Amino acid sequence: MCGRMNILKKLLFAFTFLFMAGCAGILVCAFNPSLTAKLAEKIEGSPGPSGEIPDGEQPPDSAPEDRPSAGEGAGGSPFPDNVQPGINAGWMNGRGGSVYEQPKQPPAGAPEGFGHLMGYEPVKGDEEQILDEEADTLAGILATGDTGSELTFDPEFYPYYAMLQPSMQQLYKQIYANAKDFTLSFTPVVAASVGQVKNVFEAVCNDHPELFWLEMGYSCKYMLSGSCVEIVLNYNDTLNSFQSSQRQFEQAAEAVLSGARALESDLAKERYVHDALMQITSYNVQAGMNQSAYSALVNGESVCAGYAKAFQYIMQQLGIPCYYCTGTAGEDHAWNIVKLGNTYYNVDVTWDDTEPATYNYFNKSDAAFASTHARNGLSVYLPACVENAQGAEDGKLSADIESLINQNPTKPLRWPDSGGDSSDEEDEKKKDDLLMAGITADQVRENMKDYYADCKRLLVAAGTGDKTFDNVIPESLWSTVERAYSSGDYWKEYVSDALKELKVENFVIHLQVQRLGGGYYRVYHNVYTY
Repeated sequence: MCGRMNILKKLLFAFTFLFMAGCAGILVCAFNPSLTAKLAEKIEGSPGPSGEIPDGEQPPDSAPEDRPSAGEGAGGSPFPDNVQPGINAGWMNGRGGSVYEQPKQPPAGAPEGFGHLMGYEPVKGDEEQILDEEADTLAGILATGDTGSELTFDPEFYPYYAMLQPSMQQLYKQIYANAKDFTLSFTPVVAASVGQVKNVFEAVCNDHPELFWLEMGYSCKYMLSGSCVEIVLNYNDTLNSFQSSQRQFEQAAEAVLSGARALESDLAKERYVHDALMQITSYNVQAGMNQSAYSALVNGESVCAGYAKAFQYIMQQLGIPCYYCTGTAGEDHAWNIVKLGNTYYNVDVTWDDTEPATYNYFNKSDAAFASTHARNGLSVYLPACVENAQGAEDGKLSADIESLINQNPTKPLRWPDSGGDSSDEEDEKKKDDLLMAGITADQVRENMKDYYADCKRLLVAAGTGDKTFDNVIPESLWSTVERAYSSGDYWKEYVSDALKELKVENFVIHLQVQRLGGGYYRVYHNVYTY
């Protein structure tokens, strides 16, 4: 009898222990949705919030070759052993691009003087798990909106679209189409996990700088199984007066495009856009909408994200493949990858926009960037930049140019108003002014037509290499000359034709101004032509 009582006690204790453990497990899952989803993933085989697919299974639309082979992810490859959800890591197969390799030593930080030139904010998803009952209610209310099923995206210009698996490309089209329609919320057109939604949303943002009204964050509601049931897009204030904002954006872009289109080679166009953005944009971490191309092109103030998206947008309009690349330079950072011919190059306009402006981060290989820049996120799937820039010395300024008084071509010297007489004063006064300046009337270029013609003649005569030429203008003409260099008009007015005669493509100019007195300036043009 005593023995039977001991057995019953042991069974009672065991039952009590299992009951309490079960309750504890329920509480843990209730307060840890990600664990719940992982349990559901193991039980049901469905993707959890992370979007990861259980070992040994393939997503419905994925061929086996879309996933890394055993051991891929080691030996310098950026692709993790479990490739990101919904990503086709082999999208570059047959496109001539090499696989990017992460630097062996990640950047510890930006070089001295560059630490503040960051500001990229990674895409953020506000994710909320809901009960199946609420999901059923949403399903009865929400629509898919425009699915964008008729849309097509050229992989040459939209690589983030190309790197998605087919079903995720459907979701990409849907998000893009609904953003174009300013739709606030919709239900996904295909089954997608939280992780997949995040990747697709990031892909849309990275491919489409023209969506300047779309914020870099969104909301997502998902069920216990991890499947997303609602996507909510966020928009910035430009939507309140969209037609006006769109017009300003297009006009600002066209001001740069008009000068770039006049050039022949893609390299010359790229250089023009690079220089123009440095002229019209200032770095300001407090700038509004600073993750958008709009902030750089229209507001003239941005951070690295705005510089990079503005550069991407204009290059796309010129028909030159250009990608938005994100990673770290000690902190979150954004730059560009541009394709010239069959070769890809890194370009960081933000880090070139310094005092003085440089080409230190213009058309560089991954090896050249390795000490300062490392890609992350989806950008690791972009093509590798495996060669040095066109012309190994591209953008390398000579010591003579670097020592000039006015070292920043984007901010020409501004002289205070001297109150001098204009150039149309009576003859006697003009003679006195010329005498005071120590010049003769035939040395003065009275208008922009004469100024441009003289600059072209002198530039061609100077030849290639480090050269200097000068001419004299009335003080009243200086503000017009200054605007010409700020807007880029000078390039199409005389530089482009001069370079054709010299049979070269590359050109750097810094201006230096000397007050002569009598209402005249001597303008020194310190040029490096090669």
